[in-house]
Amino acid sequence: MIRRYSCLTLMLAAACVPREQYVEEKPQEFCLSENLRSQLVLDTLSERYVTQHITLTGEVSYNPDKVVRFVSWVEGLVMQTHFSLGDFVKQGQVLATLKSPELHTLLAEKKSLESQRKLAERKLESAKGLYTDQIASDRDLVEATYELEKLEADLANLDANLALFHPNPAQGVFEIRSPASGYIVEKNINTGMPINDGDNLFTVSGLDDVWVMANVYATDMQFVQQGMDVEIRTLAYPGEIFHGRISALPQVFDSDERVLKARIVIPNEGLKLKPGMSADIAVARRTGETAIALPTDAVIFDDNQYFAVVYGGACDLQLRRISLVARDNRWCFVGEGLKAGECVITENHLLIYEKIKG
Repeated sequence: MIRRYSCLTLMLAAACVPREQYVEEKPQEFCLSENLRSQLVLDTLSERYVTQHITLTGEVSYNPDKVVRFVSWVEGLVMQTHFSLGDFVKQGQVLATLKSPELHTLLAEKKSLESQRKLAERKLESAKGLYTDQIASDRDLVEATYELEKLEADLANLDANLALFHPNPAQGVFEIRSPASGYIVEKNINTGMPINDGDNLFTVSGLDDVWVMANVYATDMQFVQQGMDVEIRTLAYPGEIFHGRISALPQVFDSDERVLKARIVIPNEGLKLKPGMSADIAVARRTGETAIALPTDAVIFDDNQYFAVVYGGACDLQLRRISLVARDNRWCFVGEGLKAGECVITENHLLIYEKIKG
């Protein structure tokens, strides 16, 4: 009886307990506020080719096809320069004047050759007359002709050499003129400086397009091929991307740096890229497979797992755990957890993630 009473007592006591203490309360549905909804940035998912980005180091260089180096073939003293490093110059513009004792020697030699040519012309006319009168032989006529032709060739060669420096006999100097239009990218002369035969005085280059030389190490060779599109970034222009394509990939390693020098030719709009400027080159490698591409900004990493916030409406927000198969600088490629056509939140998603997670 005591045991039955005890059980009955317990049952009555339980019946008196309020029913709501045993009902599990569901969490309230989370809806975005009007203010937060206006700040959202969404991205609609789609399939893309799975790519991986390899970042190479490199340097901006001149286009050798547009580089002209002016090498001196005389000795002398620079009297005056009319340009500075980086200046734009036009073809034929006087860049410097050079005083050289060779100018007087060359002018004297030219005067002598001109005198000899006049004498040779008279000898040839005389030989022709004698040959007509059958006094001179064929040999005499040939020798007179050859002598004149040789003097004319020597004089033409001397004039060509003088033309390189455009002599100004009145001032006793050579005028060094720009052989092409472009920018002075190298300058090795200054006023009062002595120069020697063979010295490189200056270099003129066009900068309308430039080369970017990328260093491809042996570990990256299998991923880099000729014809690949690349993205180029520089410290001088943060956030700006220059697009190009690998136009040449040599099969021989650079002997000094032990790398392959991949060549990327790109137009230099606004002359932003300067020779000698360092650059980072991102090469995209396609695997041939496709997967759902999720912007990297939309991925949330928490507790060693990856998540995304799927948006179906202001009150329809889902947390999805996702698995990644690959990633690059812009995209994460998802193996499971998302479908094409769904929308994900790419900004303010961390705040929403914390509110939903609770």
